[in-house]
Amino acid sequence: MTRIPFTLKHIEAFVSVADLGTFRRAAERLNTTQPNISSRMSQLEERLGVRLMERDAGSVRLTPKGQDLLRPARDILAAAEAFQAVVGDETLFKGVLRLGVSEMVAHTWLRAFLLDMRARFPAIDIDLTVDLSATLSKALFDRDLDLVFQSGPFAQEARCTVPLGQSAYAWVAAPGLGPFAARVQPQDIAPHAILTHSRRTVPQRQLEAHFREIGQEVRLVSASNIGTSLLMALDGLGIACLPLDMVAEALADGRLQRLNYAWHPDNLRFAARYVLDPAPAYVTAAVEIAQRLYPAKDNKS
Repeated sequence: MTRIPFTLKHIEAFVSVADLGTFRRAAERLNTTQPNISSRMSQLEERLGVRLMERDAGSVRLTPKGQDLLRPARDILAAAEAFQAVVGDETLFKGVLRLGVSEMVAHTWLRAFLLDMRARFPAIDIDLTVDLSATLSKALFDRDLDLVFQSGPFAQEARCTVPLGQSAYAWVAAPGLGPFAARVQPQDIAPHAILTHSRRTVPQRQLEAHFREIGQEVRLVSASNIGTSLLMALDGLGIACLPLDMVAEALADGRLQRLNYAWHPDNLRFAARYVLDPAPAYVTAAVEIAQRLYPAKDNKS
């Protein structure tokens, strides 16, 4: 029987199934159907004359020969990317970038990032997820996301972590909520709701610990969407402790006033992270764009 020649699509299918563990998830990554992935894998095994995977109910696992061939398969994809990159025409890249970002990124430099990506890679569609950093990390290591822009600390090390910028925190309030003294004391804050991050996040836990340590009873009002906390602050519904990058515009145009309270949560430190191996050229380019828009050396305070 004549063996069917294999193509890059066969290799892509093999690597994606190996990474993701199911044909369904590989099909989602490669923007095709599960039967197509199954067909590509069968054709690849027929061409090579070896069994690459054992199919179980709902999942697959590599055979010893499949494990041996995984690294060469990754090298083939990396070489194909390098070959295409030499052409110098980024419009040739096609696919979907599954991007996860924290809410602070979404409220600040995400729009500029998306515009830059579209200008450089017009045939790359971006499937965007905005969520808490812990949720983004889980999705990254479950291979549901290709790239994340998120704040640390990180419990699990990614294949690639590139530091981005950081944002200090600011205490802010609507102008009508005052007046406040030149140096705000805990008792000045206590009569107001304190608007901040979702429960169980690092900044929220630090706020709780701070007021507990100084013995000041306060009302912490958490929101899973910190954009909601910002809107509540603008409406005079409380004092907000939020990333300075998020409130900078409202401070500049006078919709909010900054309060001089001595303590703040730790700066939010951001990074671009991915686990893809190999990482497509448009992923590494996306990281470079993020570095330019939100550089690590820009320590905001």
